Amino acid sequence: MTLPPPSFGSAGERHLQQHLGTADRAAQFYDRQVRPHLTSEMRDFIGRQAMVFLATADSRGECDSSFRSGPPGFVHVIDERTLAYPEFRGNGVLASAGNMLENPHLGMLFVDFTHHHIGLHVNGVARLYDDADLRLIHPDLPTDAAPGRSPQMWVHLTVAEAYIHCSKYIPHLEPAPRPATTRPKDSAYFTEPHPTHSPSLP
Repeated sequence: MTLPPPSFGSAGERHLQQHLGTADRAAQFYDRQVRPHLTSEMRDFIGRQAMVFLATADSRGECDSSFRSGPPGFVHVIDERTLAYPEFRGNGVLASAGNMLENPHLGMLFVDFTHHHIGLHVNGVARLYDDADLRLIHPDLPTDAAPGRSPQMWVHLTVAEAYIHCSKYIPHLEPAPRPATTRPKDSAYFTEPHPTHSPSLP
């Protein structure tokens, strides 16, 4: 039986693969799909994406997920082993960035919902930089990652592994302008009672 390369996959993955009889299939996936760097196709794909989902955990392993978006290419590909994306002013909690200070491992999931219906996982080690400090190292960083907004900091990711997320269950979504609607403010949406909207009756 072929064993997965030791650099890819966790002990938990391998334990379950043995238990469920998927070790051979998993070994083929590691061999064919998982890379320790970004291929040129992966770099092009990231440059077209306008959103990414983030996975972080603190030093106790307690997890958090989040979402970032911006103009296509707001996650900047520096080279085959390095990405960077800007963090802008938000609610002040800084949950994702705070986790990265305690535990620098960062998982990123890019999903194309509109064209090729495919996803890309990029996992690695993150480091936070002030805007000016990172520009000293990488002067080609975009200056308009989000027009009219200045980054509070940058997240710099050293890539450890990158691999496909298959298209089977990725839904098709069409970009559209936001519809006009009346709803509570964000700050009150989940913390204060508000009327629910029932389906219209014929």
